[in-house]
Amino acid sequence: MHLHEFQAKALLRDYGVATPPGEAVASVEQAQAAALRLGGTSWVVKAQIHAGGRGKAGGVKKVDSLENVKTYAQQLLGQTLVTVQTGAQGKPVQQLLVECPVQIQRELYLSVLVDRETERVVMIASSSGGMEIEEVARATPEKILTVVIDPVVGLQSYQCRQVAYALDLSAHYKSLAALLQGLYRLFVEKDLSLLEINPLVVTEQGLMAADAKIDCDENALYRHADLLALRDISQEDAKEAAASEHGLNYVSLDGDIACMVNGAGLAMATMDIIQLYGGQPANFLDVGGGTTAAKVAEAFKIILSDSKVKAILVNIFGGIVRCDLIAEGIIQAVQQIAMTVPVVVRLEGTNVEQGRKLLADSKLAIIAASGLADAAQKVVAAAKGVR
Repeated sequence: MHLHEFQAKALLRDYGVATPPGEAVASVEQAQAAALRLGGTSWVVKAQIHAGGRGKAGGVKKVDSLENVKTYAQQLLGQTLVTVQTGAQGKPVQQLLVECPVQIQRELYLSVLVDRETERVVMIASSSGGMEIEEVARATPEKILTVVIDPVVGLQSYQCRQVAYALDLSAHYKSLAALLQGLYRLFVEKDLSLLEINPLVVTEQGLMAADAKIDCDENALYRHADLLALRDISQEDAKEAAASEHGLNYVSLDGDIACMVNGAGLAMATMDIIQLYGGQPANFLDVGGGTTAAKVAEAFKIILSDSKVKAILVNIFGGIVRCDLIAEGIIQAVQQIAMTVPVVVRLEGTNVEQGRKLLADSKLAIIAASGLADAAQKVVAAAKGVR
């Protein structure tokens, strides 16, 4: 789960990390009022969306009058901002962050994340801040320091000194060490998956997070009600948001053949074989192992809300869920919903014969498949209008 910049900075401040003074607003009037409260003669107005690249897309601007605050807020609020990370559909701008500008002496990079290769939390630091870290890694990898943190002892003082030397911040060691320890505590205590400060800036007042990005581990949100309350559904794909409410794992894709599968591995294999036979998957949809007939019906509704879908492939292996249960869900869904596209069903595993019999006896327009290759060929042909 992603957080907005202003939400990420609020968490950073709770853990002792300084950020520029600022306020989140949702209207033009609030933007002007925030600028007045912040004081000064210039402000930075930032669009709040769940994507990077806002500056290059026109979503961040320094303004030097209240009238310009109004003008720029009017230009952004209610609009869709398209950046290199949003795709062509963009993201809706419903909130802005109005901040006081800071006098930057140097720009640095800091992040904390989970490294699956070492199975450890790692801290990444670079003296090349304010630019994409991927580009730094490609062009000048020697400018990146990776610190692997032992979960038993946590972040150690000698590791903080390593970061200070790498960033040429020996003169700021005490404040940097406190900042690094705060970042590590925040990452662990809140079960984050990514914490990124880019840039971390050196100012006359000291070190400050000029921008921040935080991603939360969705699997741990059950114990962080405060973080879950920060979720912004408007920034998520509507179908993905609806799926999460029903415990379904759904990701929208660009194709026209919808997939309903149980198990992430089988779902990936299903999408691959659809492509092998000339089709393009419209989604990744894992109904999981604890599914019910009602859950399957909801999955069909979500699939059919995508106007691109021309055919549906239901591929179930009855090891973690019974085939007859899935068959009941399919029958209920087809009966409840005005099914406008062909449905191909392949069932294998536990209670497969009962499941197939239920489908056959239903007299519904369902195309049965005997194997994965057969199912893929039939659904690709159905999507192309070939019977």
